[in-house]
Amino acid sequence: MKALLFMETDGEKVLGGSLELISAAKALDAEKTALIVGSRVAADTVAALGVPVIFIDTAVDCDTVTEVLSQMVKEQNPNIVLLSNTVMAKDVAPRIAARIGLGCVSDVIEIKKDDGKVIYTRPAYGGTVLEHIEVEGTAVVTVRSGSFSKPEEGSKAAVTEKKVEIPVGVIKAKIIDKVKEISEAVNLEEAEIIVSGGRGMGNAENFKFVEELANVLGGVVGATRPPIEDGWISRAHQVGQSGKIVTPKLYIACGISGATQHTSGMSGSNYIVAINKDEEAPIFEIADVSIVGNVTEILPVMIQEMKKVKEEAK
Repeated sequence: MKALLFMETDGEKVLGGSLELISAAKALDAEKTALIVGSRVAADTVAALGVPVIFIDTAVDCDTVTEVLSQMVKEQNPNIVLLSNTVMAKDVAPRIAARIGLGCVSDVIEIKKDDGKVIYTRPAYGGTVLEHIEVEGTAVVTVRSGSFSKPEEGSKAAVTEKKVEIPVGVIKAKIIDKVKEISEAVNLEEAEIIVSGGRGMGNAENFKFVEELANVLGGVVGATRPPIEDGWISRAHQVGQSGKIVTPKLYIACGISGATQHTSGMSGSNYIVAINKDEEAPIFEIADVSIVGNVTEILPVMIQEMKKVKEEAK
C-alpha cells in the first residue's frame, strides 16, 4: 500500500496535524511519501523523520495546491491520499477527488485495516454517532488533528525537488488580504497541558478558576459544549467530537460528567485528572486520578498549591 501525505505548513514549519499523518500511514503499514509546498525548512524536517519528501515551491493557495497535488496523485498513483483536516484541506480534498474520480472521506478520527480492507471512522450527526466507511479504489482522506500521535524520529530520508508548471487558467481566485481569527491562537491540538471546564462549573464567574489553573500550569483552556453555548468561553476552546480531538500529556477535567461526545475527544490523553461531585460520573472510568467533591472549592486549593510549587522551583 502506498500513501501520499500532503504536509501543510504555516509558510515555514509543518503544522502539527500534518505530522500526525505519518503515524496514520504507519498504522496501515503503508509506504509513505510526503508532499510539501513552499517551505524547504519543513521539507527537511519531515525528511529527518524518515519519510521521503517531494518538495515543490510553486504552490501557495488552494487553486495551485489543488493542481500540484492532482498532478502528484496521478504520478505517484497512491492507494490513499492523506491531508490534515485544515481549512485548506477541506477545500482541496474534494476538488482533487472530483477532478480525478476518487473517493473522499472527511474528518476521519480513526483508520484501520479489517480483513485487508481499510476502514475509515468519522463522527456524524453532530458527533452523536460514529460511521465506518470503506472506499473502493484510491481514497482522498482528511484526518482530524489529535487523532494520531506525533511521529518518532527515524533515519533521514531524501528530499526530491520538482518543478511543476501551473497553467494560468487554473487560478480562479486571488487572495488580497488575510485576517487572523482568534481561534488560530487557541492551539488545543498541540497543547501538552489542557484544563477543561464543563457544565458543573456553574457559571461564567466560576469558569475563571479553570482559566486561572490553566494559566498557572502553562496550559490551554478547554471546554465542553454547555459552557460554550452559555457564552462562558468561545467555541474555539471546544474539546470533543464536534470540537477538537486532543492528546495532551495532562488533561484536567473540571465539572465534566464524561459524555461520550466529550470523552471521545480527550480519552487519548496521557494522564487524566477528573474533578466531579458525582462519584458515579462516567469521566471517572477513564481518569487516572479521580477527585470527588465540589469543583469550585477544589480548584482554588489546587491553584494555590501549584503556585507554591512554582515559587519553590525558582
